[in-house]
Amino acid sequence: MDQTFVDLLARNAEHAERFESRFDDVQDAQHPAVVTVCCSDSRVLQDQMWGNDEPGRIFTCGNIGNRVVQRTAVGETVSGDVLYPIEHTGTEIAVVVGHTGCGAVTATYDALTHGVSEPDGIGHCLDLLKPHLEPGVDRLPADLSRPDSINHLVEYNVDRQVQLLRESDDVPDSVTVVGTVYDFQDVYGGRRGEIHVVNVDGETDVDRLRADHPEIDDRIDRRWEY
Repeated sequence: MDQTFVDLLARNAEHAERFESRFDDVQDAQHPAVVTVCCSDSRVLQDQMWGNDEPGRIFTCGNIGNRVVQRTAVGETVSGDVLYPIEHTGTEIAVVVGHTGCGAVTATYDALTHGVSEPDGIGHCLDLLKPHLEPGVDRLPADLSRPDSINHLVEYNVDRQVQLLRESDDVPDSVTVVGTVYDFQDVYGGRRGEIHVVNVDGETDVDRLRADHPEIDDRIDRRWEY
């Protein structure tokens, strides 16, 4: 057996020892307080970024590009994995988590500007992002470096995913939708691994957000106010 997997099992044994009694209250049902939609990038530590060690607290979804929609016979709809906790477990907070240097955003940017060839499965994911990111690509300042262009589009993508949730008839108005960026590349000037709030229920103006949410004003920031 590959040593990597052997090591994973060893770490799982440690996990099971620590967590064995923590599943007592969630044996038969779950009622997570929040659903998060994260990028599946291996650098995005989906539970650990929140310091979560409580089973049943966070319903975590992951895919490349932190997308909230899927394509169906009737068009784009909110993905079932995102919608499930909202529809069935009473979850009333949805958090979209983008991240600096996102590979899916980079690949979509390249596909829109230069054209790229990807396997069908990856291409399908990029095709879901393209129509939502294309207007952002067109609005990028001309003098931006490539890394800055990508990180501007990371915020733009988070905004679009928040918008898709807010506009969906399947997501009740009572659900709070927060857009964030997980920074491990020193883009926002905080500590690596910090979450920065860039959007709350469609509001993206930093001054308004800080006025409306003073309890988290030091965590609200944006690189691009377009």
